Amino acid sequence: MVIKNVTKLLFKATITAVSTVLGLVLPAAALEIGSFNVSTTDKDLREALMQASLTVAAADDAETTPRGALAAANADYARLVRTLYALGYYSGVVTIKLDGREAASIPTFNLPAQINQATVSVDPGPQFSLGVAQIAPLAPGDTPPEGFRAGAPARSTVLQETVDSGVKGWREAGHAKVALSEQSVTANHSQNTLSVRLGLAPGPRVTFGRLVQTNDSAVRSAKIARIAGFPEGTVFSPEELETVAKRLRRTGAFSSVSLTEAETLRPGDVMDVNLALVDEKPRRFGFGAEISSFEGVTLSSYWMHRNLFGGAERLRIDGEISGIGSQTGGIDYSLAGRLNSPAFFGTDNDGFVYGSISDEEEENYDLQQVRIGAGASRIFSDHLQAEAALELRYVNTFDDFYGERDFFFLNVPVSATLDHRDDVLNPTTGYYVKAEAMPFVRLDDSDAGLRFFADGRIFRSVGAEKRLVFAGRLQIGSTLGPDLADLPPDFLFYSGGGGTVRGQPFQSLGVDLGGGTLSGGKSFVGVSGEVRASITDSIGIVGFVDAGMIAADTLFAEAGDWHAGAGLGLRYNTGIGPIRLDVAAPVGGDTGDGVQFYVGIGQSF
Repeated sequence: MVIKNVTKLLFKATITAVSTVLGLVLPAAALEIGSFNVSTTDKDLREALMQASLTVAAADDAETTPRGALAAANADYARLVRTLYALGYYSGVVTIKLDGREAASIPTFNLPAQINQATVSVDPGPQFSLGVAQIAPLAPGDTPPEGFRAGAPARSTVLQETVDSGVKGWREAGHAKVALSEQSVTANHSQNTLSVRLGLAPGPRVTFGRLVQTNDSAVRSAKIARIAGFPEGTVFSPEELETVAKRLRRTGAFSSVSLTEAETLRPGDVMDVNLALVDEKPRRFGFGAEISSFEGVTLSSYWMHRNLFGGAERLRIDGEISGIGSQTGGIDYSLAGRLNSPAFFGTDNDGFVYGSISDEEEENYDLQQVRIGAGASRIFSDHLQAEAALELRYVNTFDDFYGERDFFFLNVPVSATLDHRDDVLNPTTGYYVKAEAMPFVRLDDSDAGLRFFADGRIFRSVGAEKRLVFAGRLQIGSTLGPDLADLPPDFLFYSGGGGTVRGQPFQSLGVDLGGGTLSGGKSFVGVSGEVRASITDSIGIVGFVDAGMIAADTLFAEAGDWHAGAGLGLRYNTGIGPIRLDVAAPVGGDTGDGVQFYVGIGQSF
């Protein structure tokens, strides 16, 4: 008898072990949704419940295990009820069955070997409306959200939004310690109404105290305070607090910036703010590459050091080699460095010094150049910044028409940038404008003048998912003052290539000096339009048209010569921006023929 029982136990253990092994080795049968029934004719309600359901998501995953199916079903009870509450249904009943058994009744540690089918049934009951909707007191001039009123659907999201809005109003009025002091929510199931009474305790009007740094940093404390520009002694403002955090983050010296309001006020209703910082790694490098069938390959790289001298200074060195394998000109080289010191002239006012050397071998000219300069920049807001500098520039250039020439300039470059794009590398909405002006004086001659350039871009998307984007660009530039012969090539303008008119050869449109010699013009206008369509989350296509104009004289002084190009592009979205492939051909002008292609990272503009 004992042997017989032992044999039975061994047999059962063997079967269990084999079943376990097979369950691990063989793929489990896919979970299916047998039905998802919602007792309503409201399609939006049914869609919201299905989107919230983890069981539906588990059924879409071919690798869902029985344990995963049970976990999803058990979590769905609360998720679906919360979704009902969010839409104003407070007497709903949720039933979830797995292979005919109520999910909540299945033991977690005694799972069936397989779960093949799930059925979900939701009886939402009637939608409740707000019978009483009161919140008081509110900050002067503040009003509750539109949906918080008697007779409106009693959505729980609206209730939370109402509390958040009331708290926000008092905080913006300087009452940092406002709190929800009373809440009464009563459901009347016979009348399907929800009565809500909310009370706020504003507390005193608070002024900022000290900014207290709570941990060590490689950046000097005095410089941290200078960068932060903490408004000690002023009335509390959450916007000012966020501005302090942004100032510290944009230095790049910190990987984390945390501001925490003190729990208790000091005498006089003064509130200190604690600052916790985590230093960023001091060094960083990056690289990029672009290829064009006509302009060849461009390779670029940079090396950056954050917090060079302990004051969050940022040193960046950029190097670039371009024109590798180009059909015109030779290989161009450039090396540039810039040292930026945040809050050098006070909060939001940075100081910088820079220098660069370059050697360009283009089809129409050779140019060697050295620049050194110093200046200041100011950040007016998250979207607007400007800078000005004083610069010395030496240029040596040679071309077939003018021969070898030397220039020594004192320049005053000034620029302003207004950036309202939603994404720098892949914008779908907003606009971008950058305007540059550079008065200049030749120190080796008596010539003086002004060069200006403006680049404006606008983006508009269609639909909530922004799968169709219209993008436009306008570039305008002109140089006032000296004649063409008294200006170096980089003070002039050419058109053609990836940055101006795709499909036309690089710098193919300029001013014809005769004898096959081409010079840049004193004025330039460029216009571009794109239609960008997302086929999938990763792949998109683009159609584009570009046009450019070059004039020998200043802008609008005379008619210039135009050319144009058009083509199609392919985009593959990555975590660092889309990879770009554009194929274009000339559609106007006589400066080129054939097809050109361009490869790079980020949208063309």
